[in-house]
Amino acid sequence: MRLIECVPNISEGRDKTKIKEILTELKSVKGVELLNCEMGQSANRTVITFVAPKDIVSKAAISLIKKSIELIDMSKHHGVHPRIGCVDVCPFIPLRKTTLEDCAEIAKNVAHTVGTDFGVPVYLYGSSASKLQNRELSFLRKGGYENLEEKLIACPPDFGPNTLTETVKKSGALCIGARNFLLAYNINLDTKDLEITKLIAKELRAKLLGIKTLGWYIEEYGMCQISINIENYKKAPLYLVYEICKNIAGKSNIKVTGSELIGMAPKDAILDTAKFYLNKQGRIMPGIPHEEIFNLVIKNLNLNQIAPFIPENKIIELKLKNLSN
Repeated sequence: MRLIECVPNISEGRDKTKIKEILTELKSVKGVELLNCEMGQSANRTVITFVAPKDIVSKAAISLIKKSIELIDMSKHHGVHPRIGCVDVCPFIPLRKTTLEDCAEIAKNVAHTVGTDFGVPVYLYGSSASKLQNRELSFLRKGGYENLEEKLIACPPDFGPNTLTETVKKSGALCIGARNFLLAYNINLDTKDLEITKLIAKELRAKLLGIKTLGWYIEEYGMCQISINIENYKKAPLYLVYEICKNIAGKSNIKVTGSELIGMAPKDAILDTAKFYLNKQGRIMPGIPHEEIFNLVIKNLNLNQIAPFIPENKIIELKLKNLSN
C-alpha cells in the first residue's frame, strides 16, 4: 500500500470538545488511521498524526481543515507557540512506497482546494514551496497572527485572498507543505528564567545544523523548555541534541531534567540514540531485547518526566505494526 503520513498542527489545545469533533470528522474518512493526538495547554496547540493511502490522504486532510476552520476562531487565540492560522501547519510526509514529490503534489492540490473553496489564505512551504523564502516556516510565521494583515500584503499567499476578510480574521492563514520526518522535541530545564532559556536555545541552534530552537515557559509544567524541531535526525540525533543542551545549560548552572517527544518518531531515530548510550556502557546492540533498548533511551533522555513514553504509541513503525495485526 502506498502510504503517506500527515501531521496537522491545530491552533487549539485547551478545548477537548473541539478537538474531539475535528478528530471525528477526520476518522469519518474511510481508510484513515489516527496514530497520535497530543494537546498542549500553554502552546494552545494540538499535534495530530494520521496515515492514509496516497489516494485518500487529500480527502482526509481537507475534511480536518474544513472542520477546524469552522470551530476555531484565531481572533481569540492565545498561546506560547508561534502561529498564523487555525491549522497552523499541515505537512505531508512520504511513508511507504511514496516520495517527497508525491507529497509536494498532494500539498499543492489540498492548498488549492482550501484556498479556492474555503476562502482562506494558504502558503505552500517546505518541498512544495513556490518561493525559496517560503520554504521556512519561521519566515511565514514571522509577526504571528497579530501581523497577518501586513504579511498577506507583503507576501501574498499561494492560494486564497490576500486581504483580511471576516473569514480570514477567524481562520488566519494556513501553511501546507511536504517534508521528510521531523522530530518535535522539547528539553526540560530546571529554571523559570525565560531570558536564560532563550540564550541556551540560541547557542544550541548555533552548534547544530538542521535544527530550529525556541525557548519558552510552560505554565502547567512550572518550568522552561527548549522547543526543538530536528529537521535531520541523522545529522542531529536525539542524543547529541540532548547532551549538547546539557553542556550549554550547565555553564549557567541550570540542569536539564528530562525531555519529551511531541508526536511520533521513526524507529531508527530511537535506535541511534540507544547505540550511543550502549557504547558508553561498553555494550553493543545485537542480542539485547528491544524492550531493554527502548527503556535505555527513555531513562537517559528522561522521556517519562512529563508523561509516560510508551514506545508502541510513539514509534511509528510499532504503531503501524499494531494496527495491521
